[in-house]
Amino acid sequence: VQLQASGGGLVQAGGSLRVSCAASGRTDSINDMGWFRQAPGKEREFVATIDRSGLTTYYADSVKGRFTISRDNARNWVHLQMNSLKPEDTAVYYCAAKHIHTVMGVRVSTYDYWGQGTLVTVSS
Repeated sequence: VQLQASGGGLVQAGGSLRVSCAASGRTDSINDMGWFRQAPGKEREFVATIDRSGLTTYYADSVKGRFTISRDNARNWVHLQMNSLKPEDTAVYYCAAKHIHTVMGVRVSTYDYWGQGTLVTVSS
């Protein structure tokens, strides 16, 4: 499975941005997909996850109510719509996928595949 993230860029605080991730290869083996982010000098942290059906999602408290994760299984895409962006949201955003479903897939180590990351910069 290969993951290709896109859609990052520069946005002002309070603005919106959507990042997307295209999956290719053995996508039928993928269950949960998620987004993580890593700011300079910090560890990679969980942002959001979505199950295979697209009906169950889970968010980090820091983005809840502002970010929305969605999934298009027909086209093998997962999106992260980010609204009301804050400077502290600045980071490289990574999409990830895993074979095994978990209720709250927040741990980096549980994901089997990673995209290359896309930079999101929020200016104040």
